[in-house]
Amino acid sequence: MSSTIWSVDEHLEDILTAVQPLEPIELQLPEAQGCVLVEDVVVEIALPPFDNSSMDGYAVRVADVAGATEEFPAVLTVIGDIAAGDAGLLGGQRVGPGEAARIMTGAPLPAGAEAVIPVEWTDGGTGEGPAAAMRAHRDAPEGARGEVRVHRPVEARAHVRDRGSDVRPGDLALRAGSVVGPPQIGLLAAIGRSTVKVRPRPRVVVISTGSELVQPGEELSGGQIYDSNSFALTAAARDAGAITYRVGAVTDDAETLRATIEDQLIRADIVVTTGGVSVGAYDVVKEALSSVGDEDEPGGGIDFRKLAMQPGKPQGFGSIGPEHTPLLALPGNPVSSYVSFELFVRPAIRTLMGLPDVNRPTTRATLVSDKALSSPAGKRQFLRGTYDAQAGTVTPVGGSGSHLIAALAQADALIVLPEDVTSAEPGTDTEVILIR
Repeated sequence: MSSTIWSVDEHLEDILTAVQPLEPIELQLPEAQGCVLVEDVVVEIALPPFDNSSMDGYAVRVADVAGATEEFPAVLTVIGDIAAGDAGLLGGQRVGPGEAARIMTGAPLPAGAEAVIPVEWTDGGTGEGPAAAMRAHRDAPEGARGEVRVHRPVEARAHVRDRGSDVRPGDLALRAGSVVGPPQIGLLAAIGRSTVKVRPRPRVVVISTGSELVQPGEELSGGQIYDSNSFALTAAARDAGAITYRVGAVTDDAETLRATIEDQLIRADIVVTTGGVSVGAYDVVKEALSSVGDEDEPGGGIDFRKLAMQPGKPQGFGSIGPEHTPLLALPGNPVSSYVSFELFVRPAIRTLMGLPDVNRPTTRATLVSDKALSSPAGKRQFLRGTYDAQAGTVTPVGGSGSHLIAALAQADALIVLPEDVTSAEPGTDTEVILIR
């Protein structure tokens, strides 16, 4: 164990220097969600790929409906029906003078047509007043023939989506570094891409330790508590973008924990443990891992260290196993473990993903409190708070105790009190880390 007192910044820098982005792989679109592109995606087809209608209505020539009114409608001969996906396009027949074709939204514009008249501007082929909607061909096949009365004129290209009006061949669809979310997947599919090259979402294994821990839903007996850390940290890792695996609490036995971690390495890009890193007689993580890892490699093995921070003073970091899998050992107190995750594990996960911005956003806010906040000299303190963006204020939630998980559930920010601050009066301008 290192005797040096590390700063928060030094510990984070050590982690991010050691953790490298995962190697890119080609993934199918559904599996690429949440991943980061490693190459530019260039459009190979026009989108839309053909001129098509943006309305249900009639494809017409502009001259044929010039001056049309409801009192003096333009009467056109309907020569056929065009539905979305219809490749027949009236059997090759053009829309000629005095003619119109019924057309559905998304259907290709037929040859000869210059615009689309919405069905509401016509009688819908009924010979009556303005139509409210267009009847389906299967319900009224006779509507594809006969006459239609048009009540309004239209300009050229009205209600037509032009070929390539969204993107054209050669356009840049997505830049390298973009996160593949639902809209990006939609665009990739629309331009015909079924796979993309990305950095995969990292696989994070979360292991909590402690013989006192019981899984939620089970019966508690004397001296036992429910395992909340593994659930909270697994959810936090998933929120950060990772694929997560939660391992139920491991008892305070070094050999059992060592074997559990070694078993999990096959599916882990990073391992996170919680508990057992302090100075107690049963700090099993330290006992299990102090003598294992990549000690023959420069900077290898697991280093347990003390940080100048509150909460979260005891921390461990290093690598383990044949693939030099990063391992972060966090304290066991619920608030300590969660604050440690936000400060150190989340940035590591997002570094593995290849994201340029790995830290939570920060801002400045005015402290609202009924009394001064105290902070230990020489330590950076992180207090839970609620941030009001409109007012530019932050209000503490709960006390400074590292076991106060109810206050953490209400918080959406961490109030940062620097190492040289021992008291923060109400009205003080403070740094705030936004955690939601």
